[in-house]
Parts: sequence; structure tokens; C-alpha cells
Amino acid sequence: MYNILFAAQPAGDFDPNIGWLIVGAVALVVLLIFLFIFFSFVQLWIQSMLAGAGVGMFDMVRMRLLKLDYAMIVKQKIALVQAGVRASTQELEQYLLANGTKLDQVVRAVIAAHKAGMELPWSTAAAIQLAGRDIYKAVQVSVNPEVIDCPAPNPNKPNNTLDGVCKNGIQLKARARVTVRTKLDRLVGGATQETIIARVGEGIVKAIGSAEHHTDVLANPNLISQAVLHNALDSQTAFEIVSIDVAEIDVGANIGANLQADQAAADLRVAQANAEKRRALAVALEQEMSARVEENRALVMLAEAEVPKAIAQAFREGRIGVMDYYNLRNIQADTKMRSAISGVAPGTDRTDQSLT
Repeated sequence: MYNILFAAQPAGDFDPNIGWLIVGAVALVVLLIFLFIFFSFVQLWIQSMLAGAGVGMFDMVRMRLLKLDYAMIVKQKIALVQAGVRASTQELEQYLLANGTKLDQVVRAVIAAHKAGMELPWSTAAAIQLAGRDIYKAVQVSVNPEVIDCPAPNPNKPNNTLDGVCKNGIQLKARARVTVRTKLDRLVGGATQETIIARVGEGIVKAIGSAEHHTDVLANPNLISQAVLHNALDSQTAFEIVSIDVAEIDVGANIGANLQADQAAADLRVAQANAEKRRALAVALEQEMSARVEENRALVMLAEAEVPKAIAQAFREGRIGVMDYYNLRNIQADTKMRSAISGVAPGTDRTDQSLT
């Protein structure tokens, strides 16, 4: 009988024992894989079950297949459940699948808002973080208002101030501190702190310019704060202005006097230019009149040159005699003597010189 049991099998027949060995090996491999997966997720699954997070074993396997950080998702889901915040596991997965980053920051923001009594659903917080805003910092600023300097500090300008000029021409230099609180419902699409600083700076300059006298502003800087707060500067921004406090205000230059001095200097230059223009016109007119005098004098000389010619022509034609000529000379000599006695310089007798 033993010879029959252990007899060699005929060639070409399949041994059933080998088949069972193969099946056992496959089952062992499957069992090892199952144990590996089970022990990989069992700790997180136990934590989720004890905390009431409701993340099952198959959920973690699905996260692993989706290449998600299932350990982080389970821990953050446990934190949300323990804080009393409603958020499903699928919502956390959707956030990461949408290329969301800093899941822990979003969870901390939702928990902080819930503990502070603010309404911040998970969908809203995730949308704000996906839009590029830091939701956790926004919640912190909403709970604990932030103080910002106006104007913003500038390393290149250590004494950077907001400069305005009162109606009496005196310049005032001011610095303010603005306390703002984040408005979560306006965080997406709302303007940033730079807009708040710009608007507050414009309002302070406008308030200083509306003051009749600089001493009024120095005596009560709160006038500036009240004037700026009434302009609703936080509209269309992601912040709510809590208060505006003037931290410093100094007296600058007398801009009005400087402008008047500059205007007087400009008027002086214009008057000098006009006077120079009139002087140049007078000089030109004088030169023109001198030219006319010289022209008339030349005409007189031409006319006097014709006298000797006329006398010579009269001698030739016999219309004048020698006695007539000497009488004319006597008259000329008498005229010169009278001019010398009277102190009047006689004119040059061109006729006499010509005849001589």
C-alpha cells in the first residue's frame, strides 16, 4: 500500500499538491498585503474612531490611491470634530485636490473663528485660501484688530509725514495710526491695506486744508480724525476702520508767505522785462530820430551847397553886382558879431567858405 501511495506519477500528469502550494503562496502574499495595509492605517483608524471623526479604513485607502496625505487629513478632521466644527472628509479632500495648500492653516482659521463666535463655514474659508488670501491671518486680524501706520514706513524717508496746508498758508506735518479689523465677507475682492493707507492719507491732507487756521488743528487734532472717519474710507475694502488716531503733528513752513514771495519775485521779473522792453523801444526811437536829424542836416547841407552856385550863376547872368555881394558879406559879418555878443554860437557860414 505504501508503495502505491509513493509511487512515481506518470510523466505529463499534474501534481495536485503543487497546485495547493501555489494557492497557499498567493493567499499568504494577499494576507501579508492586507496586514501591511491594515497595520499602516489601523492607528489612524483607531484615532478617528475614538475621536468620532468618522474616517473609515476604505476612506484612507481611497486617499492613498489619490496620492493625498491621508494622515494629515485624518488629524485635521479630528481637530475640526473636537472643536465642534462641521466639515466632511470629502470637503477636506476636495480642498487638497484643488491644489490647495496649508490645510492646517485653514483648519486653524475655522476653529479660531468658531471659538471667537464668528460665522465662518469651511467652504468660505477654503474659497478665501484658494483665492490667494491668508485666511488664518485674516481671522487673527478680525479677532485682534491690527494697527497700521499712515503714511507707511519708508526706509528711504525716515521722517516721512503727511503734509497739508491750512487756509492761512501754514504747513502741517502729521502722522496717524489706523486701527483696522478684517471683514471676512469682503476679504475676497476687497482692497488691501495699501488702499486704506492711501485713503486715510488723502483724508488727513484734505482735513488740514479745510482748516481756517493751523492753531485750530494744533489745539484739537481730533478734528482731523472725525473728518476722516465720516468719509467711509473703508468701503469696498477688506477691512473695517475701528479708529484713526493722530500720533504726531508738527508745524512746517509758511507756504503762503513763500508763495507770495515767489509771486512778487515773478512780478518783479515781469516788470523788469517790460521796462527793458520800453527802454529798448526808446533807444530805438532815439536812434531813429538821430538818423532823421542827420538826414535833415544832410538835406540842409545840400541846400546850402546850392547857394554859391546860385550866386555864381547870378554873377554870370548879371543879376547881382559886386556891391550887392559885399553888402551881403557885411550883413553876414554883422550877424556873427551880434551872435557873439548875445552868447549864441553862430552857425558855420558855408556860403562864405564856399565863396572864399
